[in-house]
Amino acid sequence: MTSFAAFSVVEPRKAAPLVAVRGGFAVLFGLFALIWPGATVLVLAILYGVYAIVDGIGGLMQAFRPGDAGHRAAYGILGALGIVAGVLVLVWPGITVLLLALLVGLWAIVTGIAEIAAAIRLRKQIQGEAFLIAAGAISVLAGILIVINPIAGAYGIALLVGIYALLYGIVLLVLAFRLRKLADTTPAA
Repeated sequence: MTSFAAFSVVEPRKAAPLVAVRGGFAVLFGLFALIWPGATVLVLAILYGVYAIVDGIGGLMQAFRPGDAGHRAAYGILGALGIVAGVLVLVWPGITVLLLALLVGLWAIVTGIAEIAAAIRLRKQIQGEAFLIAAGAISVLAGILIVINPIAGAYGIALLVGIYALLYGIVLLVLAFRLRKLADTTPAA
């Protein structure tokens, strides 16, 4: 993770172009995700598929290293499952996207119900439990909507990723310009 503190005062000239490039790519990715959310979700599914295969190969390699037979067997099983999962994701990326959206929807329902139950149980100990009930109800409602229409949920995930990347990129670009300005006002060492 990069932070402003990681740049020394005497090095802003070197840091500014890299930060600007990173910011530019983040803005482009964010715009791409907002303009084509369906493609973004499919690309993320494909990237996950590739990751699962690579991770699975790593697990299989770990299974053949010397060591405890139980750990080796576990690595072998997890590695094989990772490769199978990755291949399935690459063959059917759309199903992966739908399953992810369904998982998010179910998670929202379960957490919403838990928040409502907690508010009811704690109503004598806390004030403002209505807000926790409202938050839980919103979560349940959002979860139900996502489960009913998981494609819309997947698009929503892509839009959130796009908004995040766009804002992140803008902040990095502002940082790059500030670093550049700092470099212009700092005497060379």
